[in-house]
Amino acid sequence: MTAWALEVAAKMGIPRAAFWPASGAVLASLHHIPRLIEDKIIDANGIPNNNQMIQLSPTMPLMNPDQLVWLCMGDTATTSEMFNLFLWISRTVELVDHFICNSFYDLEPYVFEQFPNVKPIGPVMARSSGANFWAEDSTCISWLDQQSANSVIYVAFGSHSMLDRRKVKELALGLELSKRPFLWVVRPDLTSGKAIEYPDGFLERVASRGRMVRWAPQYNVLAHPSIACFLTHCGWNSTTEALSAGVPLLCWPYFGDQFINETYICDLWKVGLRLNPAESGLISRDEIKEKLDLLLGDEEINSNTKKMKEMATRSVSNGGDSLKNLVDFIEKIKA
Repeated sequence: MTAWALEVAAKMGIPRAAFWPASGAVLASLHHIPRLIEDKIIDANGIPNNNQMIQLSPTMPLMNPDQLVWLCMGDTATTSEMFNLFLWISRTVELVDHFICNSFYDLEPYVFEQFPNVKPIGPVMARSSGANFWAEDSTCISWLDQQSANSVIYVAFGSHSMLDRRKVKELALGLELSKRPFLWVVRPDLTSGKAIEYPDGFLERVASRGRMVRWAPQYNVLAHPSIACFLTHCGWNSTTEALSAGVPLLCWPYFGDQFINETYICDLWKVGLRLNPAESGLISRDEIKEKLDLLLGDEEINSNTKKMKEMATRSVSNGGDSLKNLVDFIEKIKA
């Protein structure tokens, strides 16, 4: 959604539609920026005045103000720039005639009760390789075909998240300690463009049960019956794809809205677990191994992911709310 384009279109009398690709919860947090400033929860620069938990509406869960999306962008300069952008967006939303987003009613009912003009059409999933930055390695599907049902750990961190060498080492050794088969997407720029360095002997030790690829057809991977869980950065696309496939999540967020998504995954929807760093800030191999064991043995999470899959499928099927909203949107812009 580009705020300046909405302003120009409004001045020219051109009908306006916007698509929000992130969660409804993040959109709600942007909408509430003026009120958050007025209530002195944040200052005029978007910085929290204290660490008190906040609630954007009576129907929405409590959240940590440190997880507001503009505060999870890295350095101070970027935080300030993103806050000003989001503040601008929050002031131009009212200029939109039609507002659709990548979510569904059963996933975030508290948001859509609060903003009835925002219509969910999701989950929207990219099934075409043309939407990706790197060529997909489809041979990993053949490899998955050879694995047992509900056995494989899928590991992917999206298009932008990066790991330093210490994190790569701990992740690799954590996967090794799990003694489970795994499919790991290792982008060419996963370590800031530097060549990936695995622990000594790692590739040889996991050769019979580990598969590394540069990029994977994620939609097809998550839908594969051999997948047991998804170790993810909690990007919204990855989150909704996993929910649609009924795959539990092990959360390792990095920036932006990923921390809010983690809170919803672990605390509200209860379809995943979070990885907790040590005092050094590093997530250890033992933490990874322990949480994988807990996740894959958690009956409540397993049950919740199945229910979420059913709700997601229903929303985009014939008669589903998301499909109805999409058809209605198309008819309105055709009129």
